[in-house]
Amino acid sequence: MPPDDLMQDMARERFEPADDLRQWIVDTFIADDGDLSNPDHAHLATAELGILWTTAENNRHMRSVIGQAEIMPPMAMGRWQKARAIAQIEDWFGEVPDFLITFSAPAAATMDDTSFCALVEHELYHCAQGRDQYGMPKFGRDGRPIFAMRGHDVEEFVGVVARYGATDPMVSAMVDAAANRPAIALADIRGACGTCLRAAA
Repeated sequence: MPPDDLMQDMARERFEPADDLRQWIVDTFIADDGDLSNPDHAHLATAELGILWTTAENNRHMRSVIGQAEIMPPMAMGRWQKARAIAQIEDWFGEVPDFLITFSAPAAATMDDTSFCALVEHELYHCAQGRDQYGMPKFGRDGRPIFAMRGHDVEEFVGVVARYGATDPMVSAMVDAAANRPAIALADIRGACGTCLRAAA
């Protein structure tokens, strides 16, 4: 859950580092023994993640953005803008992380455990390992993964699929996945997420 002091100060747009949320994400989704461990995120075991809560609204393409993953350092900026952004990030985290993930505090405060876990994993899926020309994972000279941003698996409108069917192979794969039972039981999510445990205490 977002910190109370952040939620009580909604009059201005704030960004606040979320070290406890970062540790929960690593322990829950990335660590081999995590309650909701996902091998798709194994490359992030050596990644430095910076996690932020924000009260700022973000709308893009007529939709509310409630989570955003970015590769670091920031790219498309002027020299001073980039230096200023890096200085701010270093003030927050002590270093520039490999990825910066920002979550909307007002949205998260209203989400159930399943929705929030799905949001977290959505952003983690954007935090990818680069691939070479043969499709193999890329590594640097130090043996660490070379990180990259990953786009969505499916880019299509519900109305198009409703009218014409799932003709795109990626859409078909998504439809097949949706037809199956979820791989993670609700009870497992409740056990991993502190919201339900705190409510029961």
